[in-house]
Amino acid sequence: MNKARRAFVIQFGSAMLAYFVVLFVSVALIQRDPESPWRYALAVAPVVPAFFALLGVTRLLGNLDELQRRIQLEALGFGFAATSMLTFAYGFLEDVGFPMLSYGWILPLMAMCWGLGLGLVSRRY
Repeated sequence: MNKARRAFVIQFGSAMLAYFVVLFVSVALIQRDPESPWRYALAVAPVVPAFFALLGVTRLLGNLDELQRRIQLEALGFGFAATSMLTFAYGFLEDVGFPMLSYGWILPLMAMCWGLGLGLVSRRY
């Protein structure tokens, strides 16, 4: 594993660990006192470590060679298009009785579609 990937694994892994800890604590505190004046800050607190995970991904993409950047760009394009179409279609399904989903599901869906796109695009190269 090269130096850039090792730094990414450390930064991303630390950020995701912090994300899960902050998420667990914020949910527990909100459930304990749903009328707390801090509930809004607690509700968005998991965004802070998620932002540091995003910085790690951005830094890794900046350190890739041209072929790897092309693969990632195509995978991100696939992930963006797939997420767009899935959420667009689901919006119409909500109009006919499907349960409303939280916006919190969009980022994990996008990450899964990016990963699927990465698998598909990588096979070509």
